[in-house]
Amino acid sequence: MASDDRTDQPTDPNAPATGPIDPTLARAAEVADALGVDPAAGLTTTDAARRLEADGPNELRESRGTPLWRRILSQFQDPLIYLLLGALVVALFAWALEGAEGLPIDVIVIGAIVIVNAIIGVVQEARADEAVAALSRMTEANSLVLRDGDRITVPSRDLVRGDVLLLGEGDQVGADARLVESSGLRVGEASLTGESQPVDKHPRALAEPAEVGDRTNMVFKGTAVNRGTGRAVVTATGMDTQMGSIATLLDQTEEEQTPLQREIGRVGRMLGIVVIAIAIVVVATIIVVEGVTQPADLVTVLLLGVSLAVAAVPEGLPAIMSVVLALGVQRMAKRNAVVRQLSSVETLGAASAICSDKTGTLTTNEMTVQRILTASGEVELAGVGYAPVGDATAGGVPLGDGPLREEAQVVLAAGSLANDAGLREDGGRWSVQGDPTDGAFLVAARKLEGTVERVGRFERLGSVPFDADRMMMSTANRHLDEGVSVLFSKGAPDVLLERCTAIRVGDEVEPLTDERRARALADVHALTREAYRTLGVAYREQPDDLPTETDAPELDDSVEHDLVYVGVVGIIDPARPEAKPAIAEAHRAGIRVLMITGDHPETAARIATDLGIAPPGEEAVAGRELGALDDETLRRTVHEHSVYARVAPEHKLRIVDALQADGQVIAMTGDGVNDAPALKSADIGVAMGVTGTEVTKQAAKMILGDDDFATIVAAVRQGRVIFDNIKKFLRYLLFSNMGEVMTVFFGVVLAGALGLAGASDEAVVAPLLATQILWMNLITDSAPALAMGVDPEIDDVMARKPRSVDDRAIDGRMWFGIFLTGAVMAVAALGVMDLFLPGGLIPGGEDSVEVARTAAFTTLVFASMLTGFNARSETRSAFFRPFSNRWLLGAVALSVVLQVAVVEVPFLQVAFGTAHLSAEHWIACIAAATLVLWASELQKLVLRARDRARFAG
Repeated sequence: MASDDRTDQPTDPNAPATGPIDPTLARAAEVADALGVDPAAGLTTTDAARRLEADGPNELRESRGTPLWRRILSQFQDPLIYLLLGALVVALFAWALEGAEGLPIDVIVIGAIVIVNAIIGVVQEARADEAVAALSRMTEANSLVLRDGDRITVPSRDLVRGDVLLLGEGDQVGADARLVESSGLRVGEASLTGESQPVDKHPRALAEPAEVGDRTNMVFKGTAVNRGTGRAVVTATGMDTQMGSIATLLDQTEEEQTPLQREIGRVGRMLGIVVIAIAIVVVATIIVVEGVTQPADLVTVLLLGVSLAVAAVPEGLPAIMSVVLALGVQRMAKRNAVVRQLSSVETLGAASAICSDKTGTLTTNEMTVQRILTASGEVELAGVGYAPVGDATAGGVPLGDGPLREEAQVVLAAGSLANDAGLREDGGRWSVQGDPTDGAFLVAARKLEGTVERVGRFERLGSVPFDADRMMMSTANRHLDEGVSVLFSKGAPDVLLERCTAIRVGDEVEPLTDERRARALADVHALTREAYRTLGVAYREQPDDLPTETDAPELDDSVEHDLVYVGVVGIIDPARPEAKPAIAEAHRAGIRVLMITGDHPETAARIATDLGIAPPGEEAVAGRELGALDDETLRRTVHEHSVYARVAPEHKLRIVDALQADGQVIAMTGDGVNDAPALKSADIGVAMGVTGTEVTKQAAKMILGDDDFATIVAAVRQGRVIFDNIKKFLRYLLFSNMGEVMTVFFGVVLAGALGLAGASDEAVVAPLLATQILWMNLITDSAPALAMGVDPEIDDVMARKPRSVDDRAIDGRMWFGIFLTGAVMAVAALGVMDLFLPGGLIPGGEDSVEVARTAAFTTLVFASMLTGFNARSETRSAFFRPFSNRWLLGAVALSVVLQVAVVEVPFLQVAFGTAHLSAEHWIACIAAATLVLWASELQKLVLRARDRARFAG
């Protein structure tokens, strides 16, 4: 049992919870005195109650859930929704000016779209919250403490400063505490620091202030005891703990808008300007051209301008976008990814860098024996993690019988006997109870046939627990068949070798010469250079100083002498097998992968090299180095280095901020509390659902239910497909709306030339009626647009680089295509109208204005349907895989049937102002509508040639 016997130690005037002293630098007795507690008896019940009343419960401050009314309100805080609400107000005003006769259909439709969009958003967020809650383990932690001199178990939330914690294997540490005494105590701190290996703890005061991961005389809230026992005095609770400080940092971290939110905001503002400009230009042009002076005619012109403005707004865009994103969320849920915010799905598609934690994210967080080096050679064990599956090989071939196999079996058997862990299978999932390194021996023993049988022939008689000073542990065991006692030892190889006098060669024991000792140490150094954790194994048979019965007293380290050295193992937290191909796929997509971990720099560099994150020889940048860099130097550093080790939470934040300042879109993955602030600050935070802490899950926008890095890459692909589809239905909606606007605008301006003015006695005659414009909006902004949003992936989206944050969903080239298509649609519709009207540019027409208007209306609808196929790609032909989107084919077919009904069904003719069309009319409408198809094919041909020329240049 180790205790703190230091007599002189400087103190830190800026110390935390205990008052004037830093608990890491002061002697344990001084810390206890400062907290007013006797470590042998603990606090009194009365004193504990008083402190609990004063300091509050030992809990992290929870962020309040967003109330339903605020969630609903947030759905309307979008520029596109503002635009729709503005159109709704204008349409309502126009309806009132017309005498408020009948139902304001356009007002009802726009209002319904806005409400449906809000419902979709609220429902999806609620589903995501439910999924997050299902992933959480809602169990209350308890702690064993001393109070009034008695050992009692209390809820960890009731711990107070000064409480004396009694720690044992498997316990969760309930609060930050200063060790008073310990025996072989090792604590897993991966969730707090990112360190994959358990940390040896002792009560000795430190010589100087240290980072959290190096405060070896402290235990911290939320960590777990892997081995040994200890007694510690609580120095901080609740928000004053290290976990609380990270939670505070998390509260101070601003949440960034997603790239999609920023882009859609720009689109909404831009469309608002365009719509207002269209209304003003149309109204002014008609007034000038027609010479409108009468008040009644002015009202008519204003109403026409308003209807055009409303027609120009893609009413269905917000709802369709929400539906498309929701469908993407559902597809991701089938891949074990829970998305908490709809727009976050698309954000991953824009990611240009993924900053990933190592432990539990890129690695299995399951220590694994991969190498065994003995006197006769080397054995490699395949397989990763705790599942005991994997072959043993030597020199690339299966391990056969002989001295090497015998030695490897003894190494693993001895390591499994000098062991306090347990290996368990539950529903096909293997887990280790106790120290992960001990568990690694148990798993490896099952991989090498015959080893488990060796272990089963012994029973334990006593042990010498692991101690951080000795760096080894031993157990005394009795052979059940032969009745002899054997001491098995494992520990740091250099320490172990000092206690060895012989070496095992095959099934023989030979003297440990200086040459053999040097070779054994060389084997250790070779493994260390490859970032393996090394443990040596030795034994001693039939010693007189060992017990022969199981009830013998505890042993001490005096028995650890004259040992027979067997070999050394190389242990590592291995990379996930699916991580390397996922990283390669990310690189193919032009996405950088950076490893940011609290683990040792050599280990981080080794794993990064194995996974292809960094080239061989690249060293990890340590947290201390990062802390000394100014912002500009850090920005250059993140360009050049991809591996960061021993980093604190604030370092992760600075790395993410430096990348974002350079215009990068960052996805940050992690599972520990230490990852949470960076997850919140990143464009999209991705938490691990299995190993992730509650704080991390709450900070993240996406949670991986399987902790699989490959799922992130799948999400990147899904996000890119979604953004492509967003551009497709944006292109389609604006094609259609621009066609409507230009048809009405030029139809009014050129009414005389087209013969339209002479066919009607109205002061201002329009080529389309308001009800017809509304109908076109309904059938184009609904099913076909939604089908465009679920278009399958046509091109290999992972073969191109991430789009820049400066790229626009609607760029200059798309605007050119929109105006070109709109112009062609207007020419087709107005040409058909002129064809059937008497007079005009095309002579011979004899139909009424109602028939000609119906023909133009139908041509415009059919042209809009064909633009759906054009809009699937900006450069690829509409005839490429035309039947791959069955939803689009069905939506177009449905729209055509509905249009025929509107034209030919009598009561619909009355409602929409249409007239019967003959076969000649229908053929002309179809032929004219195909002009948009041929014009688009010609444009795409030119664009492909230009792109090829630019690429060649």
